[in-house]
Amino acid sequence: MDKEIKPRYPLLKKYGLPVGMAVLLAVVAIWAIAKGGTSSYKADTSAIIIDDVTFGAFNDYVRINGRVETGVVVQVSALETGLVERKWAEEGAMVKAGDIILTLRNPNLQQQILDSESQLAEKQNMLRDTEIAMEKERLQVKQNLLSTRTDLTRKRRLMQQQQTLYAENLTPREEYLKAEEDYKLALESLNLLEERLRQDSLYRCVQVGMMRESLRNMQENFTLVRQRADNLNIRASHSGQLGSLTAELGQSIAAGQQVGQINILDNYKIAVTIDEHYIDRVSSGLKGRFERQGATYGVAVSKVYPEVAQGAFKADLVIIGAIPDNIRVGQTCAIELQLGEPSQCVMVPRGSFFQTSGGHWVYVVDPDGKSATKRPIKIGRQNPRYYEVIEGLSRGEKIITSSYANFGEADRIILD
Repeated sequence: MDKEIKPRYPLLKKYGLPVGMAVLLAVVAIWAIAKGGTSSYKADTSAIIIDDVTFGAFNDYVRINGRVETGVVVQVSALETGLVERKWAEEGAMVKAGDIILTLRNPNLQQQILDSESQLAEKQNMLRDTEIAMEKERLQVKQNLLSTRTDLTRKRRLMQQQQTLYAENLTPREEYLKAEEDYKLALESLNLLEERLRQDSLYRCVQVGMMRESLRNMQENFTLVRQRADNLNIRASHSGQLGSLTAELGQSIAAGQQVGQINILDNYKIAVTIDEHYIDRVSSGLKGRFERQGATYGVAVSKVYPEVAQGAFKADLVIIGAIPDNIRVGQTCAIELQLGEPSQCVMVPRGSFFQTSGGHWVYVVDPDGKSATKRPIKIGRQNPRYYEVIEGLSRGEKIITSSYANFGEADRIILD
């Protein structure tokens, strides 16, 4: 008869698996606590960049791109409305003051000129006819005056004769009185003609003066109209280089519309756009330099614009000393703008890590070179080559300067 064999450890058989799992989880938890709860990422050393933390002279400058512009720009605008009929100069050409740049065509203005000429000629003819008529009338009055004076002289003589004869009773009284009355009538007629001559002279002076004044106004108006016709030739107001000529043949140009500009080449400026990070450090007078054709030229900030757009602000720089040969408006140049004097400090090379961490932390390589640990730091100034480290790093340490984008939230990087 078979004998039943009972297990030596019945509880172990019943609870062995759950207990084992619990023990395993406890061990993992203890290991995690021992590690401080950090996460890690395994990285290939060939895919990352490691640089040294150094101590030395930090050159405080920023590298920016500038565009050469003229110091003085004169706008070219149309004085009259018209269609572009001819272009006498092309963009980039050198022009002198008074040179014709564009010629416009305006049929309405040409018709106004013809109308003004016709009106002026009509007014001149009218004035000439009026003066002729007045002169004829003046001569007629003078002729009448002469006749009246002659008649007065005869009637005075006749009256005197009748008066003598009447005194000697040789003529009737009626004849004497008639001669006297004829004399008085001739005298009054003479006075009347003399008064008329004076009045006509005054009236003629006033009327002719008014007509001549009107004629002068019409002549001035005609001159202005002709000047408007000349304004259809758009001329250069200054000598310089013609730039930004936007007008094309057949294009309609309105009065006052800008059609181009003239760059005065007596001096130049360099327009730059600077990241707003430096807005508190850039001011008028800051010095810088740029290289062209193997030579170095100095520049200085002349104007800082207060507006900030799309994370940047603008400034103008002037060239100090000699101007480069063959410099052209629109050329670009790389400028190193000095923001401060060089100083000794801890610094690290620039790298893609800054885009991820914002310069608030880095991965510092452990002394054994097998891993790197996240560490908070504080960065101050920066130039195109280095970041100034204010705290968190020491000379001789190494950090990962390549991008941290693939590391996620890892606190420790295992270097493989």
